[in-house]
Amino acid sequence: MKTPLEEKNLTASDNALLPVARVDGTNLTPEIFADKYRKYGVPVVITGLLDSMNSWDLDFLREKLGNQEFPVRFNGWERYKKEKNQWNNIGSGVESRTLSFNEYADLLSSKEAHKNDIYLGRCALKKTPLGDTPALTEADEKLGLKMPGTSPNLWVCPGSHITPLHYDPLDGTLIQIHGEKRLVLFPPSQTYNLYPLSLFNYLRHGLKLRANYSQVYPEKPDLEKFPKFEKALAHRYEVILKQGEILFIPAGWWHEVTSLGDGVVCSINRFWHVLPLTRAATSWNKWRLHLGALMTAPYIIKTWLAAIFSKDREQKLRHLVQRL
Repeated sequence: MKTPLEEKNLTASDNALLPVARVDGTNLTPEIFADKYRKYGVPVVITGLLDSMNSWDLDFLREKLGNQEFPVRFNGWERYKKEKNQWNNIGSGVESRTLSFNEYADLLSSKEAHKNDIYLGRCALKKTPLGDTPALTEADEKLGLKMPGTSPNLWVCPGSHITPLHYDPLDGTLIQIHGEKRLVLFPPSQTYNLYPLSLFNYLRHGLKLRANYSQVYPEKPDLEKFPKFEKALAHRYEVILKQGEILFIPAGWWHEVTSLGDGVVCSINRFWHVLPLTRAATSWNKWRLHLGALMTAPYIIKTWLAAIFSKDREQKLRHLVQRL
């Protein structure tokens, strides 16, 4: 049976897309950025701040990171044949294995990472040779970004990798260092038109299946099952984030991220506490996740106790910390 969208001979990508504004960062001041974008939670692409920064291609990353170990997520493509509410994990909840960067780079070079959607995600740069990159610090200062929620995180993946539609409870900056990414965004007002995963998942799955992820595949929506998604399409934004550009993603904004091309794509992101505080206090999306975190308590206690008394305690505890 055809979905309503198919009956109209339309797909999500046929709908008019609202562009995300691009601004020249060399003309920005912290005051302009705060008053025009951060104060109201408006996404924006900032150009021109990282023009002098080298591309972090695979050879460069091998040279700098070499034998340093990182958690690597083995997603696989089979999950995308199922409805998302049938998944057992998502995002940082996906099981990871510890590999040296060189081992992961070999998987990229052989295309094994492409075939099995193997992803090095959210790895802290702080204790690596790339942790002190002046251009990144200067860009943060140019935008007046303060009160970081995390240190900078490295993301390396094969082209075609998809980070499913989700939102974050903190403001974020996504910095494109090599290759390009395509982002589809929806404002917080569309949360219930995007069918977020249930808060009750926290009781069963803990942090493996968080409620800040949508059940909808935005490029192939089932409008019979998710009819309200059609309303969200009128609020759909899109951006192609190019090398050297920074995307400011305000807390609560939904975004799906697709790495483009068939090579290697590298990004850095950092989360920031939401300012002004009135925006943080009035964000239902943010409070939703705080409530979900409270609901994980029984699952986390049980899981940590099991890890502490297991034979491979150190490895299991490390993986639990990585998911937090």
